[in-house]
Formats: sequence, structure tokens, C-alpha cells
Amino acid sequence: MEGKDPFVATRKKYDSLKEKYDKLIVSAFDADDFRRYNEILFSAHSCGIEGNSFSVDDTRELKEKGYAVNLVNKTLLEAFEIMDHFNAYDYILKNKGSDFNESFVRTVHKILTKNTLPYKGHKPGEYAKTQMAAGDTVFRDTKKAIANMPRLLASFDDAIKNKKTHPLELSAIFHKMFIYSHPFPDGNGRLGRLLSNFILEKFKHPHIIILKEDRQEYIDALKASEKHNNMLAIVNFFYDTSIKRMQNEIGQKKNLSKNFNLGFEDGNKRKKGFTGPKR
Repeated sequence: MEGKDPFVATRKKYDSLKEKYDKLIVSAFDADDFRRYNEILFSAHSCGIEGNSFSVDDTRELKEKGYAVNLVNKTLLEAFEIMDHFNAYDYILKNKGSDFNESFVRTVHKILTKNTLPYKGHKPGEYAKTQMAAGDTVFRDTKKAIANMPRLLASFDDAIKNKKTHPLELSAIFHKMFIYSHPFPDGNGRLGRLLSNFILEKFKHPHIIILKEDRQEYIDALKASEKHNNMLAIVNFFYDTSIKRMQNEIGQKKNLSKNFNLGFEDGNKRKKGFTGPKR
């Protein structure tokens, strides 16, 4: 039936699951450990989608040891990319009360690409100067997209503040629109995923972590939404991804076993906490 809300059942399932997730996972573990768990998992997979070869375990080790980590079959540029992602993620969490505007977005991009973009001949935080394309996708007219950024961000800032759109749906819709705007010369994918989580953080919703193993499904959802001028595919993908993550982590919490990786390394001392699955 025309005009029928396609997300009623999925939204209800997500909201019900989120209540359990908040109680069993978010509230049950040390806040700093849980933030660090999210940071490591998110950084590994978001950078991995773009080709970074660091695994979750590699990323955890980099977080613990910094540049003192022993790089085996990894490049220093990849390590810089992960470290910059840590810093950008920390920034959006510390500034979750910020308005969603052009200044904020360019600052996050500057932090995200600080140690990688100069190698490619560009300046972090500056918009692209040529038409953007990736693989077989030519994005929207770059000059027009950049000119429209203040208005685009203002519309989502208003949507965040009026709270009429479900947070996960708002996050997904923004993500698709930002990716197809593609205003920066590099880092748009990682930045788009960070900004989607910035929206979710404002509403205290679980962060969306798209696994690198799901890269093609993710790209297909973006392409389908653009091709059909309909947000159904990307919103469904965001819901499916978040629901699967919550179900997985709730299941781990209920069925802890000797094989479950419990705790973070803190020097030679293992602190009790939640690290999730190794991937």
C-alpha cells in the first residue's frame, strides 16, 4: 500500500533488542573498556573496508603499543591510518554535543587524514578540487555537492534536534547522502561512517560497525538506494547490521565460555572487561 511505513516491524525489533543490549552489555561493562572495544572494532573494520590490512587483533595491539608496535607485513601508512581513525573517533565522542555543521565535519576530516592525506598531495580538511569517482561509481557533481554541504548538514542538524526521525534511519539516510556527495579527495567512506556514529552517539544508540567482510553488501545497498532514489536498501542494511551485532554480543554475554576472550591487556595485567570476538 502506497505510503505505508516499510520499517515498522524492523524498527520495533531493533528498539526491543536495544533495550536488552543497553541492560546486558552497555550497562554491565566498564564504560572505558566498552568505549575502547568499540574504538578498536570500528577502526579495524572501517579502515579494512578501504583496504587496510590490519586485523582486529593487529588494531588492538597498535592501540596498546602505539608506534612501538612491531609491524609484520604491514605498512607504516596503514598504522598511521588506524591511529588517525582512533583520534577522529575520540574527537566525535568528546564533542558529541557539537552542532552538526561544516566546521565540525571538516575538523573531523582533518584529524582523520592528518598523517595520510599529505602523502597523496592533498591537505586534510580541504574539499576536493576535481570530480570524484571510485571504482565504477562517478559521484554527484563535486562542485555542486560541496556548495550544498552547509545546507545538507543544517538539514540533518535540524533533524537531530527535532527528534522526529528514528536515530538509526537518520544515520543511514545521512550516510548515503554524504557518500554520494563525496566532497573530500580521500577518506569519505571512513568519515561518513564516523559521522553516522556521531548521530547515533547523540541519541545514545549502539554504534554501527560495518564488517569488512560485508563490504560488497554495503556497497550494493548504497548503489541500490542511489539507483532507485529510495533509502530503503541502505536503511535496511543499517538495521540488519546493527541487529546482528546486538544479537551476537548479547549471545556472547549469555554464553561466556573459556574460549571467550574476556578482558583487555593493561601492561602485564589483564583487566576484567568485554572485548568481543576476534576477527
